[in-house]
Amino acid sequence: MQRRCDRNRKRSKRRAIYCPIHGCHLDSVSQKYQLFADKAGQLQERGMNRKNAMLLVASQTAVAIEGEWVEAFWCEQCQQTNWYHVRKQGDRTYDISVAPSHLWQQVAGVMDPHGNPSVSEFTRRHSRLVSFQSLSDFKFVG
Repeated sequence: MQRRCDRNRKRSKRRAIYCPIHGCHLDSVSQKYQLFADKAGQLQERGMNRKNAMLLVASQTAVAIEGEWVEAFWCEQCQQTNWYHVRKQGDRTYDISVAPSHLWQQVAGVMDPHGNPSVSEFTRRHSRLVSFQSLSDFKFVG
């Protein structure tokens, strides 16, 4: 039988996310980046039948994937930070794997490392400049 003080404990418990290499507890060092599906195949990989997946993608631009996200964790044994794809299995159980590069295309709130393809190289270069010395790139007729 449980003691009364154990039954009434309302404090949040630490997430049970462990290093796949060492088995030690991982500490989160970033926010959770939620995953979204924009293709029916991405929903089918997660157990949805083809017809429902096609209807859902047709009615919505992007569908939020529940219970899956990308997050950075610090491993005390490795002494480094790694990005992991986290899947919530049960109440306090998680399945983690190293986040593959193609998964970042499904994450909301991150910038594309190659930049927006519709932005010109000139605009990209000048957006990084800090000073007003960049007027030399503009050829004024005068």
